[in-house]
Amino acid sequence: MRYWVPAAVIGVLGLTIDQVAKAVALANLDPQHPIPLLGGLVTLQLIGNPGAAFSMGEGFTAVLTCVAIAALIAVVGWGIPRVRHMGWAVTGGLLAAGIAGNLWDRLFRPPAPFQGHVVDFIQLPYFAILNIADIFITSAAVLVVWLSMITKVGLDGAPVSQQSDSHDDVDPDADGTAGG
Repeated sequence: MRYWVPAAVIGVLGLTIDQVAKAVALANLDPQHPIPLLGGLVTLQLIGNPGAAFSMGEGFTAVLTCVAIAALIAVVGWGIPRVRHMGWAVTGGLLAAGIAGNLWDRLFRPPAPFQGHVVDFIQLPYFAILNIADIFITSAAVLVVWLSMITKVGLDGAPVSQQSDSHDDVDPDADGTAGG
């Protein structure tokens, strides 16, 4: 099976969902009047974020844009072509969608290319304001932990080998010298 196909479908669909959600947020939300939902558990609060998560690195938008370009190239050009497991295909698609969604904002939204502010609009109590792309990236991170640590499956679909902490497997004469 060509696992890049579901990864690509998830990536393109995810990017589309993210950008449509951001367009709806921009058209309908007033930054001065947040909308509490679910008894305040979630608030729709529109902001433009020039930085990274939690608005860190606000003065480094161009650098963050270049890092996102490199990350997207790595995921799409290196990671996804090596995938031979559906879980990793989903993970790669979600990660590509999330990176591409926020990268799109940095490249094409005001104030300028490589300086664009990411549209964030979902606020959780005592946490950051985020967007759908951020949810995709977080979901991909959870899947990476799940696949690599819980199910212990590699990108190629093979079980990840257990690394031994003991040195029982080490041959003391492996360097070619005989003990004596």
